[in-house]
Amino acid sequence: MTLLFAPPVTTVRMAGSDRTFPVRRVYCVGRNYVDHIREMKEGDERDDPFFFQKPPDAVVGDGAPVPYPPRTEDLQFEGELVVALGAAGSDVPVERALDLVLGYAAGIDLTRRDRQRACRERRVSWEAGKAFDASAPCGPITAKTDAGDVADASLRLSVNGETRQRTRTSLMIWSVAEIIAQLSADYRLMPGDLIYTGTPAGVGAVVPGDEIRVEIDGLAPLSIVVRSL
Repeated sequence: MTLLFAPPVTTVRMAGSDRTFPVRRVYCVGRNYVDHIREMKEGDERDDPFFFQKPPDAVVGDGAPVPYPPRTEDLQFEGELVVALGAAGSDVPVERALDLVLGYAAGIDLTRRDRQRACRERRVSWEAGKAFDASAPCGPITAKTDAGDVADASLRLSVNGETRQRTRTSLMIWSVAEIIAQLSADYRLMPGDLIYTGTPAGVGAVVPGDEIRVEIDGLAPLSIVVRSL
């Protein structure tokens, strides 16, 4: 059987290298910082985080122009630590979960907040609010061996040079290892998977022309510019 066409493979650059990371799946963690749960006034702080996905081609790299998406008047940023997997695993125990990690990156979970709220009110999937084109910017991936202590790193997001989010990754409710262990109970994780680990308080709206930058200790920074359609 001959394919009519072969969809392009989305890739992310590896920091300090000419190698690229081919993206297989994009998992995102919801409600993983207590201050963000309080900010959004949703859920119980004791609840487990939940997971949702974005399509692989939602990933765009550092410096990419990001079009302001259609059918929203409230595009919001969420700065996050991203985990890149380089090994497969199912039902992985917490103590072995980091063995699956290839590296880490700075990321942004862009959200059509008005669409997300409408989905929540209707009690339907968040897909319309989360899984749109260019909704998962990801910076260059720093190899695990070069990344330093991502368990207690400073995360800072700025818009046009003004700090809008600031936290430490040690304030995540669920650690990277715990997230991987939980995910692997429901899915067979594979090389090429990216995991966006959740955002702290301070999320807010952006408009065309805004530059969003995420910096995490020990990792390559991520900068994008929101463009008009």
